[in-house]
Amino acid sequence: MTPTEAILPATPSLDDAQRIRLIFCLFAACVMAAALAAFANATLQDPDNWWQVKVGLDFLANRTFPTVDPYSHTFAGQPWIAKEWLGQVLLALAYQAGGWNGVVTLIIATISLTVFLTGWFLSTWLKPILAIALAFVVAFLIDPIYTARPHVFTLPIIVIWTAVLFRAASEERAPPWWLLVLVVLWANLHATFTLSFVIAAFAGLDLLARTGLSKPVLLAKWIAFGLACPLVSLIHPYGVQAILATLAVAYGNEAVSLITEWRPFDAQAYPVQEIAMLLAFFGLLVSPLRIGWAKALFIVFTLHVYLAHVRFMYLFFLLVPLVIAMEAAQQYPLLSLNAWLAEKRDGLEKFVARRFYAIWAVAAVLLIGAVTALGSAHQVTPSPKTSASGALAFAESHHLSGNVLNSYNFGGTLIFHGIKTYIDGRTDQLFLGGFTKSEDETGHSGGKPLLEAQLKKYAIGWALLSADDNRIPFFEQLGWKRAYADDYAVIYLPGA
Repeated sequence: MTPTEAILPATPSLDDAQRIRLIFCLFAACVMAAALAAFANATLQDPDNWWQVKVGLDFLANRTFPTVDPYSHTFAGQPWIAKEWLGQVLLALAYQAGGWNGVVTLIIATISLTVFLTGWFLSTWLKPILAIALAFVVAFLIDPIYTARPHVFTLPIIVIWTAVLFRAASEERAPPWWLLVLVVLWANLHATFTLSFVIAAFAGLDLLARTGLSKPVLLAKWIAFGLACPLVSLIHPYGVQAILATLAVAYGNEAVSLITEWRPFDAQAYPVQEIAMLLAFFGLLVSPLRIGWAKALFIVFTLHVYLAHVRFMYLFFLLVPLVIAMEAAQQYPLLSLNAWLAEKRDGLEKFVARRFYAIWAVAAVLLIGAVTALGSAHQVTPSPKTSASGALAFAESHHLSGNVLNSYNFGGTLIFHGIKTYIDGRTDQLFLGGFTKSEDETGHSGGKPLLEAQLKKYAIGWALLSADDNRIPFFEQLGWKRAYADDYAVIYLPGA
């Protein structure tokens, strides 16, 4: 039984309240979409945007799942799987439909859906206005992860998964078995699907904290559900290989510490997030809010993962409010949905309730019109820091051939344009065995001998470097000549 249903049976006023909640959540999603559209280029700053789309395009063209690396010359033929194939296909379909504008539109729609769902589940317990405000705050705090990569497609899934499981635990019910469909979808979208196992375990612990061993049949259902999660995740083209590849990254490899998103939290780089965390913990320390040991452990877990790897900031900021919303509503009744339902509807709320379907229709028309207008009026393009468009045009016009040595941030665009890479963003599976570590050392003091050895070992015919690459002086000392340069990229060719 929901908090709404606990007050009174279905009545016209109760139906109006549900409609008002839906409209408020829709409004939040629209505002989020408009804000993201105003900064659309920001979602294409990541060098991996390029190769994620390319992998999807190649799958659509070939209808085959790769098992070896087809994109680099340094690790060509080595084992490699497109474990996030479905997310890459979605990106590719969006690209085919509307170019980079299509990709950005899909990402904005997914993030906006996440805001809608966050507001909806929070407003199950809290006043709608408070729930929407929290949804906006959360969306702002996890802004650094908004990029055109498959992990964005899992945000709505993780919201539904977490909210529904913890609610089932709080109401001492068995977990809904339809949630397993989300595990299958998640497993094929992105490698973070193993988090579903962990979240389910914490929800089960919350149930155990509430019931102890007094309901063995219910506990057995939760255990069965937990065991089913990894089993259904095997419904994947690569089967158990997807799980093994994910665990390999989770335990770390030589590349993890060298990639920004895998590094620990840096307060200087994320001051707003630091302030938010400190305020949250200050509030928990000074308030009488009690959430139970299981949920406290969940908060500690999400915070640990976030502090260890900054890319997981959404686990803390997005999921913690969903998990503690019930206790906040119960222990602070003035903030609860029940308190809002007991109030008289104001003029705005009455207007929204009476014109529910009309508002949804207008919103749909406006969104379609906005997407159409954006597509015709403004062409979104990836960051010039990752595209190297001028340098690649030079390479094509001058028929540069042979193996390229590229800066890490140009790996994605090389893959997209059909040029075999020296290194790229697929370091979760490739460029290991000392390669990435040596690659990093070539840019440090004394790295010239290492660079010279790499040039010979991989028969490098030309180099595509970012304008701030630390190896540029070494190329000049080795007699290589600068053939091209702009604000973002340089090309070096061997000296005569």
